Amino acid sequence: QVQLAETGGGLVQAGDSLTLSCSATKGTTFSDYQVAWFRQAPGKEQEFVAVFYYDSGRTYYGDSVQGRFTLFREKFKNTMTLQMNSLKPDDTAVYHCAAGRPILSALRNVKMYYYWGQGTQVTVSS
Repeated sequence: QVQLAETGGGLVQAGDSLTLSCSATKGTTFSDYQVAWFRQAPGKEQEFVAVFYYDSGRTYYGDSVQGRFTLFREKFKNTMTLQMNSLKPDDTAVYHCAAGRPILSALRNVKMYYYWGQGTQVTVSS
């Protein structure tokens, strides 16, 4: 059983930066999965944020965060880190990391991920 835990959420002002981390239970190797971040704002569906695709080593981003967010793997910590810059009020949401084995064409599909963390709240004030 894979358990994921997110840390790093908080309250910031527009334009600020924030770093989120996703760690897995001991014994779990992230390289066995595709690891993604999704977010959910109140009253809205889960939105794809970013994914690290191990098969190619590439990272893919949602349109709304492209150019502002960076996802990278900290191999020796077995952690996936989401660096969020130039935050906007629209970025306010609960951010979840997720692990699964989707194929390339389904990386952005929330239904393809079967391990989820509890989420961490990010609030951006204007």
